[in-house]
Amino acid sequence: MDKTQLRRTLLKKRQSMPIQEWREKSDRICSQLQASALFNQAKTILAYFSVRQEPDLTALFAETRHRWGFPRCVGKSLVWHLWIPGDSLQMGSYGIYEPDPDAPTLDPCTVDLILVPSVACDRQGYRLGYGGGYYDRLLSLPEWNTKPTIGVVFGFAYLPQIPIQPWDQPLDAVYTEWGMGDRQ
Repeated sequence: MDKTQLRRTLLKKRQSMPIQEWREKSDRICSQLQASALFNQAKTILAYFSVRQEPDLTALFAETRHRWGFPRCVGKSLVWHLWIPGDSLQMGSYGIYEPDPDAPTLDPCTVDLILVPSVACDRQGYRLGYGGGYYDRLLSLPEWNTKPTIGVVFGFAYLPQIPIQPWDQPLDAVYTEWGMGDRQ
């Protein structure tokens, strides 16, 4: 199955998940992340606001020992802004909530962990995104490519292998509601 077909199939499956099941699995993913060393050692974490029934990480954002960064899509790049619960958000061009453009930006050298939204991830750490290439471009840049990354997906989207392209950037770990996936 090619990337487009796989993406369509998995998005349909994710969006057909009953809300209660989505909420329970999202909460379990948050608990698994909170128990992880990568998460607990991080001071500044880049995350995402859930769309299209992605795993919802909102339960994590109240963690006051972490500084949180969220992206704004600017052209073909992601610009990361500091966000504190209660700060204003606006709807971005992809229907994703984004921090206010005037919110302070985050310097890559202050970032300790990136939680990466994904349609699917595989056991080699590769991810299937939405096809825009934003995260692959980001993670290929020298200032970002050494940052620890965790892909976040529901268990049904953690696959043995997904089709990859030369520009695809592997992640360091993948978390599902079952915990950290094994890298082979």
